[in-house]
Amino acid sequence: MCDLRHTARVYRAAMTTAQPRTRRPTSPAAGVAARLTAATAQVAAPLAVVDLDRFDANAADVLRRAGGVPVRLATKSVRVRALAERALAAGFAGVMTTSLPEALWLVRHGVRDALVGYPAVDAGALADLARDQGARAQVTLMVDDVAQARRAAAALAAAPPGPDVAVCLDVDASLRLGVGPWRTHLGTRRSPLRTPAQVAALARQVEDLPGLRVRGVMTYEAQVAGLPDTGPVVRAVKRLSLPEVAARRTAVLAALRDAVGRPAELVNAGGTGSLEVSSAGPGVTEVTAGSGLFVPATFDRYDAFEPRPAAFFGLDVVRLPGPGWATAFGGGYVASGRAGPSRLPRPVTPGWGLSRREGAGEVQTPLRRTRRRGAAELAVGDRVWFRHAKAGELMEHVTAAHLVRGNAVVDVVPTYRGEGRAFV
Repeated sequence: MCDLRHTARVYRAAMTTAQPRTRRPTSPAAGVAARLTAATAQVAAPLAVVDLDRFDANAADVLRRAGGVPVRLATKSVRVRALAERALAAGFAGVMTTSLPEALWLVRHGVRDALVGYPAVDAGALADLARDQGARAQVTLMVDDVAQARRAAAALAAAPPGPDVAVCLDVDASLRLGVGPWRTHLGTRRSPLRTPAQVAALARQVEDLPGLRVRGVMTYEAQVAGLPDTGPVVRAVKRLSLPEVAARRTAVLAALRDAVGRPAELVNAGGTGSLEVSSAGPGVTEVTAGSGLFVPATFDRYDAFEPRPAAFFGLDVVRLPGPGWATAFGGGYVASGRAGPSRLPRPVTPGWGLSRREGAGEVQTPLRRTRRRGAAELAVGDRVWFRHAKAGELMEHVTAAHLVRGNAVVDVVPTYRGEGRAFV
């Protein structure tokens, strides 16, 4: 069993390195609005823009924060194949996809080492994988139940012989506090696998199925990687979580080694919000990140890094319904998750904010002038800019991403939607 005192010291040291500042800019993207307007003057709105200088700087920062541990790209946070390839060329190692069809599509476009982040039960996709000799060697399936593994094994049994397909076991990394009815679950509700015994039992069952082999485990500590540092309670949750997850991961890896007779090849952990601490975890061979490339609005309040927003969307003003008001066309790009203000896009055009009653609308988005001094009046035809609350979800609303350097659009590349793909 891992020494909790040791893992706590590792965590505190990593957090000290990850917190170089105590104050944050209130609007880190406001200065780019005029530049983006100039760059896209001849482009019709609504449109999505990615600032390549910021994107590249963010990629370098993500790799630096991981401290030399390989970083796997979470493609759901990008959803633009050209930008995923750009991140891989910059030094990211492999991808984590949301679905098996996405993994197959990317592998057939030359991507190597695709880890499917969620269990695949689509019989057609599993049969497609089973028939593709090249993909069988590049795709790793995620399971947390033997029923999922049996579906994959059945597809392999019906196909011509080929390489075994790798399997990753998704181990619950949530924090559970209290006892009985006073028990609290902090983290995502995903895998039923939690204890070393459960992991070992499933590993043996998977290894007994023809055509499958256990490659390793994933432990996604969402309550650390996915929560902004909004106050002492959140920071306390993170301080409690990392040592507990590290100790349990160590025990899980020992049980897995005993069950299958070899050490785990892949031990995946973390996300953009926890790169320093997750990469320092015992046994971790890689971390996953994606949102750190675009830095959406929900990542403004992390202690671990300075926000450098790189993805924006622009709308045009089409109405002036009253003094201090302007209405933009479109903009209802609300993020997934629990409904609330944090899911709404954030205006970055200085001096303008969303209406509390209407928020961001499917066809129109009313903007209200704030009390900020020096804010310019808006006129019909003016362009206003926003950041999405989350990262790759923005790209599901457009068919192309306009890539900008300075005051110019230097390339236009299709999104997944622009390539006729919608995976989740």
